[in-house]
Amino acid sequence: MNAAEDKKEAVRKARAHLAKSPLYLDTETTGVRSTSEIVEICIIDHDGSVLLDTLVKPHGLITPDAQRIHGITNTVVKDAPRWEQIWPEVEQILAGRHVGIFNADFDLRLMQQSHKASGLNWQPIGANAFCIMHLYAQFYGEWDQQRQAYRWQSLEKAGRRCSISLPNAHRARADTLLTREVLSYMAAHEL
Repeated sequence: MNAAEDKKEAVRKARAHLAKSPLYLDTETTGVRSTSEIVEICIIDHDGSVLLDTLVKPHGLITPDAQRIHGITNTVVKDAPRWEQIWPEVEQILAGRHVGIFNADFDLRLMQQSHKASGLNWQPIGANAFCIMHLYAQFYGEWDQQRQAYRWQSLEKAGRRCSISLPNAHRARADTLLTREVLSYMAAHEL
């Protein structure tokens, strides 16, 4: 492990991702369990324009823990469209695009779980998703001896450490915009 060289590599990767004019995606969920579903999704384009920003009515209930984090209650989503109703639009937006996600493994898993809860057959999203959380961990360079990998940092910590004035609001739109700024910050860093 060479933290200085790994940081330079993270900067190069961030620049390569930005050169592909990526989309950015974030979700809020009913929880973190294997049966949890998406309750909010936002997708923005590389220029920051919002392509989709919607609440989603899950088939299950939003856990109290999740409600405390993002403030989305079962009452708030009672008239929102279901995942199966918005999926065609999500799929169309993502098709063939490069998509940056902070903690991509989680959001992609929740998309798959939302498919299952909606009775849809899961197919890959048709996009090239990359994880900005993993890239930022490499950029930040805090080694986790137990995992033998760079320690993941929360989006809130990443934003604060990058001196980005956008808050981590635990709402899909705000977090998507913050994710975009974190990638831009890394790409602008001197080699």
